Amino acid sequence: MSQSLDRALTLLDELAGGPKNLDQLAERVGVHKSTVLRLLRTLESHRFVQRSGVRYYRLGTSLFELAFRALDERDVRRSVEPAARELNLTTGHTVHLASYEDGEVIYIDKYESRHNVRMYSRIGRRAPLHCTAVAKVLLAALPEDERTRVTASIDYPKLTANTLTSQRALLAELARVAERGYAVDNAEHEELIHCVAAPVRGPRGVVIAALSLSVPQVLVDLEGLLKLVPVLLAAAEKASAECGWSAPDVPNVSNTPREN
Repeated sequence: MSQSLDRALTLLDELAGGPKNLDQLAERVGVHKSTVLRLLRTLESHRFVQRSGVRYYRLGTSLFELAFRALDERDVRRSVEPAARELNLTTGHTVHLASYEDGEVIYIDKYESRHNVRMYSRIGRRAPLHCTAVAKVLLAALPEDERTRVTASIDYPKLTANTLTSQRALLAELARVAERGYAVDNAEHEELIHCVAAPVRGPRGVVIAALSLSVPQVLVDLEGLLKLVPVLLAAAEKASAECGWSAPDVPNVSNTPREN
């Protein structure tokens, strides 16, 4: 990779954490301030960064424009929007859409709830692989060898008392997700927030995204959350149809949602 390009990308990554001054950016990149200033001027001319006050720089508008254009290019996001929006309106709870790429699960769309409790998530943010329902759905859909490889690469930070903290525990959970067709995050990612997620499939039945409902425990307990699974699955099936998937005919058997 070009050294200048590498440094410019490092600057953008650093500014993603908030405005920084020239001294802070030079320290982060490890070069003289004059070199950083030349890079910043080039980035500023293309509106990737902009000045914030006299001494500080922050991310510019071009970066956000590119991000939203990239998101709009994702056919799955546009195709799933009607079903996701309807799910949000029907339940009143937060709806996420996430996709998997190169070992990362990214939130690509979000519809806010109508209640005051908010999740610590946003479009473009990575979802932890070991403790979010969307990630569980997407990892469970991987071939077994890739599933094993990805789960071996996770650090397993303990974010709540319920967080899974080992590859063995996560692999067992992913096997259950693959069997029952949906995933549960029982306050594993955020305290007092739990979530259910279901797969969105493409034309050949391949899982291309995960659709989820996130609910504060103070509003809906785990039993109540599981009662929403049929609504979620119906939304995911509708979204899958919009993405070109045709569900095979299956016998009409009872599939009561369960936690395990």
